[in-house]
Amino acid sequence: MDALSAVSVRDRAIYLDGILVVADLHVGRGSASNVEFPVGDGTEMVERLAGLCDEFEPETVVFAGDLLHSFRTVPRQVEATVEGLCAAARDAGADTLVTPGNHDTMLDAVWSGETTAECQITGETVVCHGHAAPTADAERYIVGHDHPTITIEGKRRPCLLAGDDVYDGADLLMLPSFNRLVRGVEINDMGASDFMSPLVRDVDALAPVVRDTTAEETLTFPVLGELRHRL
Repeated sequence: MDALSAVSVRDRAIYLDGILVVADLHVGRGSASNVEFPVGDGTEMVERLAGLCDEFEPETVVFAGDLLHSFRTVPRQVEATVEGLCAAARDAGADTLVTPGNHDTMLDAVWSGETTAECQITGETVVCHGHAAPTADAERYIVGHDHPTITIEGKRRPCLLAGDDVYDGADLLMLPSFNRLVRGVEINDMGASDFMSPLVRDVDALAPVVRDTTAEETLTFPVLGELRHRL
């Protein structure tokens, strides 16, 4: 599948051409819940990002939108978590970049680094959040926004969605949320109108990609149009 060309898939993240991409961290999500010690927020995300940076030694880490969760406030722990994420990248010698998402209305309160609506990689691939139609032409778009998951044999897993020639002739990769506290949307029975991103036009042409963290193996399934009846 061309959409996955030169892409290394990891748990809720991808790496290509010196760039590590994670999306929808929703830092502060735990502060908005009733869980006293939420799993998937804060220190745990920093540790996972540091592990990915150690593995790949990226030149740049791109936070592909919705770095923050709250639209109106910046809870106490959020600034420390964002600094921890930046430190994890910095310790690996990587630059950091945010392509702001619709949740990032308070980004200026915690982020002084580089931002751009669309980040171009290798002249062919563009990373953006995916809540709005991109303005840059590309052969492949990498987005987040919808937090895809898939249920297989009764177990719900975060997944990427990959499709060739599915958006104005371009390939598409949609990443799951990097935050394990974000439940995500189950794509098993979803149609295009159920997605929030305007880049999703034909769900049946998208293939779920699941990272088996136990076997350290990436599983690419048939496109949903062929897979649905097996789920």
